[in-house]
Amino acid sequence: MLYMIPLYHQTPTMATYTFDLLHNLLPRRRGANYHNHALKSLFYFIPTTLALTTSLLILLYISSTSNLFFIYPHHLQPTHPTNGASINHEKPSRDFFISPKKSIDFRNNPQKGFHGSRMYSNDKEPFHESDVFFENYNEMNRSLKIYIYPHRQDDPFANVLLPVDFEPGGNYASESYFKKVLFNSHFVTMDPSTADLLFLPFSIARLRHDPRVGVDGIQDFVRDYIFNISHQYSYWNNSGGADHFYVACHSIGRSAMKKAVEVKLNAVQVVCSASYYIASYVAHKDVSLPQIWPRRGDPPNLANKRPTKLAFFAGSINSPVREKLLQAWGNDSEISVNFGHLSTSYSEALQRSKFCLHVKGFEVNTARIGDALYYGCVPVIIANHYDLPFQDILDWRSFSIVVATLDIPLLKKILQSVSDDEYLILLNNVLKVRKHFQWHLSPVDYDTFYLVMYELWLRRSASRLSLG
Repeated sequence: MLYMIPLYHQTPTMATYTFDLLHNLLPRRRGANYHNHALKSLFYFIPTTLALTTSLLILLYISSTSNLFFIYPHHLQPTHPTNGASINHEKPSRDFFISPKKSIDFRNNPQKGFHGSRMYSNDKEPFHESDVFFENYNEMNRSLKIYIYPHRQDDPFANVLLPVDFEPGGNYASESYFKKVLFNSHFVTMDPSTADLLFLPFSIARLRHDPRVGVDGIQDFVRDYIFNISHQYSYWNNSGGADHFYVACHSIGRSAMKKAVEVKLNAVQVVCSASYYIASYVAHKDVSLPQIWPRRGDPPNLANKRPTKLAFFAGSINSPVREKLLQAWGNDSEISVNFGHLSTSYSEALQRSKFCLHVKGFEVNTARIGDALYYGCVPVIIANHYDLPFQDILDWRSFSIVVATLDIPLLKKILQSVSDDEYLILLNNVLKVRKHFQWHLSPVDYDTFYLVMYELWLRRSASRLSLG
């Protein structure tokens, strides 16, 4: 039981100070010196109290989002969030299955390669709820309908509004791949009254390279486009754009809607830059699009995978997070951090590493997650506030490790604490999910295109609006 301590029972110093402060603040007839003393006491007391409170809150925040104070080992026991829940990627690394068991040293134990039945010892599907997903997937594939605003080949901006006439490539290919595949898919309907969603087909990447528009003109183009379709058609006005969506992968897309606020607030934005730090991104409403460098052919066979490095990263120094990584592990023998020319091929470095680091650069998203999955390397994501792709579908904790940026100094300890068995589960699930991170001109069931469509299906309107 708690008891209130009377003022006169407090310590003499505290009681005297409190009484003196209150005494001076009372509206009594005193000289100027008394009032000056009271004000000085008040101005000293309030800032000091605020400073101490702020320091306490900062310490509490750090202790709740980082392992700098405590490390709590956990085993690989995924839990399923409730439907619609979003993974909080600012959680401390201890929430991502860190085990006290000793990790495998493949240099000293070359016989412990990934081959035979051990690679496939885990039958758990890396989905939140696999039964629900497969049932919904079939319904989505059967019923989802998309209406695309029509544009002719002779439209002055056909290069922006129609699919590209070549196979997309490069770092931002996801945007062009999606549109090219969608236009030829069975999801498209010519009757807007039957559509679940309507597609705004402008390409941010193509606008960026169009000399008539350029980076500085994208916002005006989008504003004018929304104005035109809202006056030419009734569909936008019927819902305020809530049943519309667009796709963008380049980071310039984060500012493209500044002059079309209704798009940012109402429409579904399918974007690679899916960060809570970006004011234009709205979690749960918008969709995180995976940034994938397209590759032809099947992923490499990992039957004889024998990693020689604990972790690998290659990239430019374009963020404080990467600078911190370089300072902590730039000269380490087990964690290979590269910001210059690689002595070996990029693909070979990925295959020779147990873990591959995805470290926030200018944006939270890069193609490194897709690269790691393709080459059979367990992703380690060091990017706070990142809505990971397909997180409504996939349980990222079953095939990756998320490390808070504050925990970069503890990176080796975290990775070395992943046991042999835990790593095999992670790696096995990497092999299961990498098909979801591949583009095909003719889409294949459960590939990137179909999972983006599934994410859109989850965001369709509960009841269709009457489109006049």
